[in-house]
Amino acid sequence: MIKAILFDMDGVIYDSMGANALAWHEAMSSVGAKSTLEDFYLFEGRTGSAIIDILFERSFGRKATENEKKEIYQTKVNLFDKMQPDGAKPMDGIKEVLAIVKETGLIPVIVTGSGQQSMFDRLEQHFPAVYDKEKIVTAYDVKHGKPHPEPYLTGMEKAGVTPEEAIVVENAPLGVKAAKAAGIFTIAVNTGPLANRKLLEAGADLVFPSMHKLAGELKRIVAEIPLKQ
Repeated sequence: MIKAILFDMDGVIYDSMGANALAWHEAMSSVGAKSTLEDFYLFEGRTGSAIIDILFERSFGRKATENEKKEIYQTKVNLFDKMQPDGAKPMDGIKEVLAIVKETGLIPVIVTGSGQQSMFDRLEQHFPAVYDKEKIVTAYDVKHGKPHPEPYLTGMEKAGVTPEEAIVVENAPLGVKAAKAAGIFTIAVNTGPLANRKLLEAGADLVFPSMHKLAGELKRIVAEIPLKQ
């Protein structure tokens, strides 16, 4: 029986990936590190520290120092907040999905590679009484970010469920890989510019084009997954 549904945050709960990618690109460019906007959709789910190290290795042949990471990440956060002064908007259709989650008694968990406090502060504002702060996994809760399974293993531990009792909703290839490595049935909702095949190649069990489409099928999926497993 499915008991919990684990959500990524950027690009799933919030329509924030466009600003997120642009803020990362500008922050890395400010220190001379080379990147493209698509890189950040492909990196999505990694911790900020891991993203910076990858781009430093690519650009300078070394990892960043801890001070460099702190400064770059703060620059990224400042840029992101400036781009979205009123905060990121909830993803179209997510409220429909969460209404079904509440109706069916599933435990909602957030599993994100982000450590951006401004996003967490708005959860209660946008989704009152939906998310328990004790059931949010951030970059600060894990040693290994996505695609390592640790974030989703931690999310299941917080929810008190096994892989057979959980579903993941993701939008990024690395997040899909992390969820599948943790042994969880994984739904990808393609809310970004990547091709569906990248999500399927990462291991997604199902791919939907929008949260609205997922909302229309979620009850059926929850009922049928135990039979498939």
